[in-house]
Amino acid sequence: MAPTSTHDYSCDDNCFKTVCVMDASGHLGSSLVHRLLHRGYTVHAAVQTHGSLKSYEELCSSNKKLKVFQADPFDYHSITDALRGCSGLFYSFEPPSDYSTYDEVMAEVEVRAAHNVLEACAQTDTIDKVVFTSSVTAVIWNDDRNTTSSDLEERNWSDINFCKKYKLWHALSKTLAEKTAWALAMDRGINMVSINGGLMISPDLTITNPYLKGAAEMYEDGLFVTVDLRFSVDAHICVFEDVSSYGRYLCFNHVISCNNEAHKLTRILLPPSDNAPPLSLEDTRVHQQRISNKKLNKLMVNFEGRLQVDCSKA
Repeated sequence: MAPTSTHDYSCDDNCFKTVCVMDASGHLGSSLVHRLLHRGYTVHAAVQTHGSLKSYEELCSSNKKLKVFQADPFDYHSITDALRGCSGLFYSFEPPSDYSTYDEVMAEVEVRAAHNVLEACAQTDTIDKVVFTSSVTAVIWNDDRNTTSSDLEERNWSDINFCKKYKLWHALSKTLAEKTAWALAMDRGINMVSINGGLMISPDLTITNPYLKGAAEMYEDGLFVTVDLRFSVDAHICVFEDVSSYGRYLCFNHVISCNNEAHKLTRILLPPSDNAPPLSLEDTRVHQQRISNKKLNKLMVNFEGRLQVDCSKA
């Protein structure tokens, strides 16, 4: 007898729900809005004050299930307005346009935004679930990452002092913001799951992306992972719709483990005129993968029957 799946992705249960996507102005947020609309949801697209509303004007006129809100994560009332009547929230932080550099101050900004958003969720009676977008950088950075014999997984956290010592500001921001969100979620009884994504492969990816601080060390340690935008969108929707989802989920579908793969990524990160010279073909080392996404792959195995790339290791 074939095993029965415990995961329920019936559209009958989800098509008529109303959810909020915040911030909906980034690549991840806007892609989530379109996919959720396609799945039958009514979507509140919450765009930060620095976000462009024009991109949604045409879509709004043609799709009555889309409502656009201007919501600043530092304006509590604008958050509650966007959340009103929603059963779920997909939250990802986008740095303010007037302060887009990741540094120690940005960590405080991102923490404050996470606190405001989770507090607003606690005050919104209709919210059943929050999907909080975090990062692999909130998992991998600590002193013993080279000495532990087991693969890094969801229970691992980046060390705050280590991040400060080596000025890993992206990792510091994501770690502190996610810890703040989890503390508030547990204190206020909010049903929350987090997606800890690898480096997002999106059209605007460049060498200046703050995730890339420490890329050489990630590569050598077998921890340099990337995720396609569409895969990340599917993962977010999967953990929202599956009632069995819980805790954190490492989200990636590719591991940069050899020179050839590193050079392919370099061609994406740098414009053609700035591309680095070909890497030495003599270096044929393959760095052993030391991070697992088994938990997410197990959850997504029946998600719309989509092709999953197994980077969980046998």
